[in-house]
Amino acid sequence: MTVLAGKLAVVTGATRGIGLAIAQRLAADGARMLVTGTQLGQELESGWAYRAVDFTDLAQIQAFAAELVGLEVDILVNNAGINKIAPFTRIEPDDFLRIQQVNVTAPFLLTQAVVAGMCARKWGRIVTISSIWGRVSKAERGSYSTSKFAVDGMTAALAAEVAEYGVLANCVAPGFIDTELTRQVLGEDGIASLVKQVPARRLGKPEEVANLVAWLAGPENSYVSGQNIAIDGGFTRV
Repeated sequence: MTVLAGKLAVVTGATRGIGLAIAQRLAADGARMLVTGTQLGQELESGWAYRAVDFTDLAQIQAFAAELVGLEVDILVNNAGINKIAPFTRIEPDDFLRIQQVNVTAPFLLTQAVVAGMCARKWGRIVTISSIWGRVSKAERGSYSTSKFAVDGMTAALAAEVAEYGVLANCVAPGFIDTELTRQVLGEDGIASLVKQVPARRLGKPEEVANLVAWLAGPENSYVSGQNIAIDGGFTRV
């Protein structure tokens, strides 16, 4: 497929899991890729441009945003994110602020950097990866849910301003996805217990999230904007 031929797509946090699947799908659709990770010298797909950016460092976010201002970015996928679980009264302020910087401030600054150009060219797609914990919440998710509810609000406000210029902004909220990290954290017993709570009775696949993002980021999407779309096997609806 070449539906994105000639388009420049930026995907943050694209070295593994959902981010990598999204980047691979957009590349398969013909987009030119600029992706980020945290490690220097990361080897990814041939032909992709790569930047090592630590989003816990505000100066590095600002430097990358400044680079994006000078590019004609057509698609921005804000995927990079972090989490730290803790009881609400035990959340360390530094941890809370770090999570907000990576999960909210970085998408905000990168979106600011590309959206004016998109509006001028009358076409653009911004997809921010949220979470089911940005639609519902759970104990010990105070920092993370704060950040993911925040990007939903940011996306809604942005969409209200830019949709008339052909720039569509949405969130995608994955549920429990079968990634290496998920398996490391939960283990096989934890996964077996978890999927009993999911109506689809399985974990989602990174490629399924990528398919949704690719549709939202592509030309077939001409009217969906300002939404926070869950892809969770029905988990948040029961």
